[in-house]
Amino acid sequence: MTATERAAHLRMMVFDVDGVLTDGRLYIGAQGELMKAFDVRDGHGIKLLREAGLAVALLTARRSDIVARRAAELGIELVRQGQSDKRAGFEQLLADTGMRAEWCGYMGDDWPDVPVLRRAHLAATVADACAECKAISHWISAAPGGRGAVRELAEFVVRAQGQFDALLDKHTEGQLHA
Repeated sequence: MTATERAAHLRMMVFDVDGVLTDGRLYIGAQGELMKAFDVRDGHGIKLLREAGLAVALLTARRSDIVARRAAELGIELVRQGQSDKRAGFEQLLADTGMRAEWCGYMGDDWPDVPVLRRAHLAATVADACAECKAISHWISAAPGGRGAVRELAEFVVRAQGQFDALLDKHTEGQLHA
């Protein structure tokens, strides 16, 4: 089955945070985590997925108020932080939502993500992911983590689901096709 065929049937897309939605660098000061950088294009990609009718979830090993705030800004209610065993976190997310793995995609970038990438229907990763993630992924972005990889995947998924043109028209008020 091709990556496009896999993407065409997704109902939920799950994302790792550090290394996928961010570039993976952590800025830590004396009081703890100070900041993470998120790409606005990735945020728009998440909004496109949601507008296309997909559920969006975050699954991360770390705990961060910054992640909770960004998720809230994007309207992501399914946020699972502190999930050091990501496979167990993914299984719990499926149970909580009534989703099946065959309806879910996952985008991760490093060893802790491998078990979920193996379980998800569409395994996706970023350009600067570890070799092990790349080897088992159905789709690899041209962009690195935190620099538009999520947006690239979102556009791939909405194209596969036949919704790209309608979303583009909606966001450009039809001006690109006029």
